[in-house]
Order: sequence, then structure tokens, then C-alpha cells
Amino acid sequence: MKLFSSDLNITEDVSLKAWNTLGLEARARYYLAACSDVQAIEAMERAHAAALPVLVLGGGSNILFVGDWQGLVLHVHTAGKKLLQETESEVLIEAAAGENWHALVMWAVSQGWGGIENLALIPGTVGAAPIQNIGAYGVELKDVLEQVCVWIAGEGIVWLKNEDCALGYRDSIFKQMARGDYLVLSIRLRLQKQKRPNLSYYALKQYFEEKGIVAPTIAEVAQAVIDIRRSKLPDPAQIGNAGSFFKNPVVERQQFERLRAQYPSMPFFEVDEQQVKIPAAWLIEQCGWKGKRRGAVGVHEHQALVLVHYGGGSGSELWQLAQDIQKDVLSRFGIALQPEVNVLGGD
Repeated sequence: MKLFSSDLNITEDVSLKAWNTLGLEARARYYLAACSDVQAIEAMERAHAAALPVLVLGGGSNILFVGDWQGLVLHVHTAGKKLLQETESEVLIEAAAGENWHALVMWAVSQGWGGIENLALIPGTVGAAPIQNIGAYGVELKDVLEQVCVWIAGEGIVWLKNEDCALGYRDSIFKQMARGDYLVLSIRLRLQKQKRPNLSYYALKQYFEEKGIVAPTIAEVAQAVIDIRRSKLPDPAQIGNAGSFFKNPVVERQQFERLRAQYPSMPFFEVDEQQVKIPAAWLIEQCGWKGKRRGAVGVHEHQALVLVHYGGGSGSELWQLAQDIQKDVLSRFGIALQPEVNVLGGD
């Protein structure tokens, strides 16, 4: 029996180099660029029935291939965004999983709808947003997410409410599911018409203080985030990278106090009374890794949280670099850094 029907337009032995922002070579046994939910779901169902591993690919901005993918790569190209409901104070919008996230943010901002302007320029597609519970500059997706439309193996298409998604720091219920057991189809967001800008993040406050802007609009906040991100993070079109490679670790207050006594200038963010978040970039920089290059891979000279691929290297080289950084941070600070990127293709 043939695994996939010919009308699905699935190709075999496809290079994924152009489909990951690190620009690393890897190959997919099967590849499908899905332009409709029907096409994507049929491919998922057939792959699931054959116990074939599935990788759902969006913008490829949060992936490290350390080997080839011995299964199906489902590249989601579904498109569409629309206004569902509108009141005097808020709107409900829906966007397809294949939509570019930043484009959605700028569309909302252009309409005067606030709530996601702090998430401007985050790479990737809409479908990845709830899986990661993307966040930046004091805002997370969970602050505005209303529902997620998702296909689940054995259940079909279901709508999950915000509270059903178990959204945490770069975490969600989807990360507890097997990779080929679900597919995000679309999301719904509730945005505000008279949104008060969130300027809780220090870099944003500083940006507007320097410009003498007391009450910025959501468009000005979006532009500020774009400017700040561009000043800190390298463009993948210029040098291969996956953005922030590691999560910022959250530690218990007792451990934090011990570290703070030893490193009084250590930056931190309060999570709650029991936990504190420490910037991974600071930990990496303290271990001397910032700006270091090892052959075709290295740590960015301006942002220690970003690992880069200069070209001609392999995923295993970059992963070895990441593991060496983890070892040094653990040895010096007793903190185990966790990757924010998905490491794929290994045994």
C-alpha cells in the first residue's frame, strides 16, 4: 500500500537548508508544503496511521537539525486572517497557522488593536505561537489568546480555550503531546481598542525616555520593539541563527540569594515570592563565551544568548557548542540551561 496518495503532492529526499534560519543542511524523507487544512490533516492522518514521525514546520526559526528527518516534514503554508467580533472596546480576530506572526502583529497595529505590539518581529508563524507561548518585552501570548483550533489524532478538530492550553514560560499542553499527534490550524486573539501600552520592560521605558515620548501609541511601541530587537539580534538573512537559543532559567529564591551574595551585580526578574528569573545571556557571558567562534559556529558578539552559524558547518557542531556552554554554566552557577530551540534529527 502506498503511504501517501499522489494528489497530496508529497516529495521525497528534500533539503531543509532553506527552511531553517540557522541555514544548516538536513534532509527530509518526505516533504509537503500544505496550503489547506484539509491537505495538512490528510497527510497527518496517513503519517500517524503508518507510525511515521512528523515535523510540522512553520518559519523554521526555532529549530536545530543535528541530522536528517526520517519522516514527514509538513510545511504549513495556510493563510488567512479576519475580524470575528467587535465591540466598543475590543475585537476578536482569527488567523491561520501559516500566517507570518510579525505580519499579523503589524496588521493588528494598523487597525488600532492593541495587545500584541510588544511581540513584534518575533520570527515564525502563527501556528507556533501557542506551542511556545511566545513572549517578549513584558507580554506573552497567553495574555491575549482566546482559543486554538487544533487537529488531534483520534479526536479530530477541536477548539481549546486559553485555560485548556496550560500556557507557561515557553511552554504549553502541546509540548506534552507527541510531535505527530496534533496540528495547530488557527488561533483566536482578543485585542483592545484603547490599549494602554505595556512599558514594564526596562529597555522600552528607556527607549521612550530618550525620545521624550510620555504616552506612546501602540504603533510607537511596536516600532520601539522592532528597533530594540534589530539592535540586539542578528538578521538570519545575514548570519544563520535561531534567535534566543536558551531559555532564561527560573531558580528558587534560596539559590538566587546565594548567587546574589557572590555576584551582587547579577541582573534578575522577580517571578513570584518563591522564584526568580536570571538572564541566560548574563550567565553565558560570565563564563567567557560571548563572541567566541569555533570553526563554522559560535556565540554572537553582541548577544550571548544567540548561537550563530557562519556557513559550512553542521548541526552537530552547533549542538556540541551549546552543550559545552551548558556544562560551563552548570559548573560555575549550578544552573542547568535548557534550550529554547527544538533539537531534531538525532537518534
